[in-house]
Amino acid sequence: MRRRHTALGPWLMALLLALLLGWSPEGQSRALDLHGYADAQGAIRLVHGGEQVDPYFALQALLLARDQGLDVQAYQSRWIGWIGHHQQPVGVLARYCTAPRRAGGWRPCARADADDASLALWLRLLRGVPAAERQALQADTLQAEAEAALLRLREPRSGLFIVAPDLPYSLWMDNLEVWSAWPSQALSQALVQHFWQPQAGRFRVSTQPAHLDVPGRFYPEATAQIYPLLLGWQPPPGAPALHGWRDPDVLYTRWMQAHRAQWLAHLEHDYPWGLIALLAWQRGDRGTVHCWQHRAYPLRHGPRWTVTDEVVAQLLPPLTDPPPPKEDCQ
Repeated sequence: MRRRHTALGPWLMALLLALLLGWSPEGQSRALDLHGYADAQGAIRLVHGGEQVDPYFALQALLLARDQGLDVQAYQSRWIGWIGHHQQPVGVLARYCTAPRRAGGWRPCARADADDASLALWLRLLRGVPAAERQALQADTLQAEAEAALLRLREPRSGLFIVAPDLPYSLWMDNLEVWSAWPSQALSQALVQHFWQPQAGRFRVSTQPAHLDVPGRFYPEATAQIYPLLLGWQPPPGAPALHGWRDPDVLYTRWMQAHRAQWLAHLEHDYPWGLIALLAWQRGDRGTVHCWQHRAYPLRHGPRWTVTDEVVAQLLPPLTDPPPPKEDCQ
């Protein structure tokens, strides 16, 4: 594997990110552009011009943009108003499909991919609504409903959150999403206790007794191992030694050594997982970012390019030529 660039100093990385995110001399951030993804009513499609709204990805995209300094105001308020009006039953999110003959053009057509993760992201978004807008958007009410719905998914004995009332098992990545909304040492300890596999030196992806992890599979096994870095989670104090999990540089380097080529090849037939490219940029690994951009950007605005990938593309520096040598991207 091509050796990654040495990580930049924290202050220099912060400065570069600020410049790349488009901060002007007057201190105004660059605006997020979701043309083709968001409609006038506030719905945010999963893919460009698509026929489905998946709240998880819409929320993930808005939070990623907001957390990284893009101005999301043009979309955040309309999205909150739209999903607040459409969620059924109260406090639960669903997927929506186009319905041209119905008022508003959308109808619920499938359950959410995971209630716990979707509600956690919904809660995070609502908490960030400016005070001046909260009353008009009924943000306090929506936030209370989201908190109550999420708490109903907590399994008292394990301390973990289950996927949904009728799916009473817990997923590693979902519970990390919940932690990102409700960080606590108790949940961190439960994550280590129920997901860490000392002999394998990795986290399992599910508490389902019948689930069989496949270590060589990219999703969900490989992606699960880098997900803590994407969300900023670290093992709590007093947890057993976790083979470098307390050192982000070690974890990132080991993951790229094991899975970089697999990830770059994965985007040729599935979603490109742009979140990992953004992490690579934040770690100073510009070579990997360059490889991902040249392989992934031909997919842009296509059926395998999610709204989250679009946000990543707007956060990364512009694509530059020439393309990297093929051997550097393996």
